[in-house]
Amino acid sequence: MPTANRCRSTSRPLTDAASPLLRQFLLHLASERGLAENSIGAYRRDLEDLDRFLRARGAALDSTDPEDYLAYLQSQSRAGRATRTLSRRIAAIRALLRFRQGEGHDVSAVLHQLQRPKPQRSLPNVLSRAQVDQLIASPNPKSTLFSRDVAILELLYAAGLRASELCDLKVGDVNLQVGCVRVLGKGMKERIVPIGQAAREALVRYLLECRPRLDRGRTQHLFLSRTGRPMERIALWMLVEKHGRRSGLLRHISPHVLRHCFASHMVGGGADLRIVQELLGHADVSTTQIYTHVDQTRLKSLHSRFHPRG
Repeated sequence: MPTANRCRSTSRPLTDAASPLLRQFLLHLASERGLAENSIGAYRRDLEDLDRFLRARGAALDSTDPEDYLAYLQSQSRAGRATRTLSRRIAAIRALLRFRQGEGHDVSAVLHQLQRPKPQRSLPNVLSRAQVDQLIASPNPKSTLFSRDVAILELLYAAGLRASELCDLKVGDVNLQVGCVRVLGKGMKERIVPIGQAAREALVRYLLECRPRLDRGRTQHLFLSRTGRPMERIALWMLVEKHGRRSGLLRHISPHVLRHCFASHMVGGGADLRIVQELLGHADVSTTQIYTHVDQTRLKSLHSRFHPRG
């Protein structure tokens, strides 16, 4: 497979907050920790919300006590924020405090009191295999973008890619002879993911029939928009939602649903959890274990087959 140097450019994070501490922290996340733009944006939004709350109380991010943070979290609970949202915001606050700690400030009292709530374990939305086939069959064959849309849907399901990972793919990342794609995931970790025959054929069709008409010679990105620009995440979400509506599926469809389908169907088919973890790019196998819920029928069948009193 051809190799290419790939790196994600990092610009100075922007924030509307007046807090110099927040600006320094976001720059630290980008330049020293190398977080992706989406992750930095999540930290920024959560901490800007905290900054607004503190300033309304006459406090600031760099001069707060535990009561200020607890009052903020209580206000979030009263506003009906989900446990997952509260957990994420506490994580952002703790990351900021650890940054201050690294700068020589004593914030141990606040860190000690900020305990993360136990997250509510939500199960992912998963389509059946027949529903996935229905979704992939939804693009209009008369559309000039037909082969592109089919290739996108096939690849999302075949490789379990995140939306940003699919949008970042370059033409050179696809090896159609071997049948795999090279993916740059979270934390700039590279992984090689095999793809099946259906996805290979769809990509060949797209590369021969559609991409040459879209290509303006400005980019090596694999998937292009109608105007020849690299596919963006929002456009990708809109594309998948559109085909979800066309297919008649009575549920919200997003690129991440196809990632869930990939993992759930792999686990349900008997794939080793560690292999699925590697293919998804999960750092911890506990994240992958959520997909073991999806094939209760198979587990019951195995129990009946092998248990002496089944």
